Amino acid sequence: MTTALITGPTSGLGRQFALQLAAKGHNLVLVARNETRLEELALQLSTEHGTSCEVIPSDLSIASELAAVEARLEDSDRPIDWLINNAGFGLAQSFLASDVEEEQSVINVMVTAPMRLTHAALPDMIRRRSGHIIVVSSVASWTTNGTYSAAKAWATVFSEGVSVELKGTGVSITALCPGFVHTEFHERADMDVAGIPRQMWLDARNVVATALKDAEKGRVLSVPGLQYQALAPLLRLSPRALIRRVTTIP
Repeated sequence: MTTALITGPTSGLGRQFALQLAAKGHNLVLVARNETRLEELALQLSTEHGTSCEVIPSDLSIASELAAVEARLEDSDRPIDWLINNAGFGLAQSFLASDVEEEQSVINVMVTAPMRLTHAALPDMIRRRSGHIIVVSSVASWTTNGTYSAAKAWATVFSEGVSVELKGTGVSITALCPGFVHTEFHERADMDVAGIPRQMWLDARNVVATALKDAEKGRVLSVPGLQYQALAPLLRLSPRALIRRVTTIP
């Protein structure tokens, strides 16, 4: 039976990855800060799907705790077949108004952690010529909203670059680039999204289902939703001066 390791599985897209991968028969390794919520999710998934759930309480912004997750990925006696780099968060303040340590945590969780976890997972996947990695990015990777957009831009370009190196190995990496998704994300970040049109919101279940299908097909970029599939090329090809003017939050 195959095993998936998911970071940030206790809410939002991460929870959907856990639910859908468990329903497909995968065993799970669940990584998040909140041990109580991890244990509750593990119990739910094992009860509903009969899947084995290992929990690793870890704050990925702390190097020593991240190292424990790396070690789990490097354990070839307990191979990981899917790595879902999902953990992340946003800041409501602009860069000049925010705390620099919070900005550093964004980089630690959304850049350093997926880089190190991917690096840890790949050798064994390549040796077995099998494996899928998903890095949760965003259409924000083509906009200019401070450290969050910069971190997501890194995630997208990182996935594209690694995908070239993985050609012919049997291993795939996919950057998932959704737009606005109905999750706890914006509420937890205290972000005002009241003005976002209803038609721009995506369902988390559909986003994850699309990502898993695209990963299985070896697609490097997964952009769920017809509205964002139309918008993404415009964001990528428009003059950067225009993008800065229309997408930066004051």
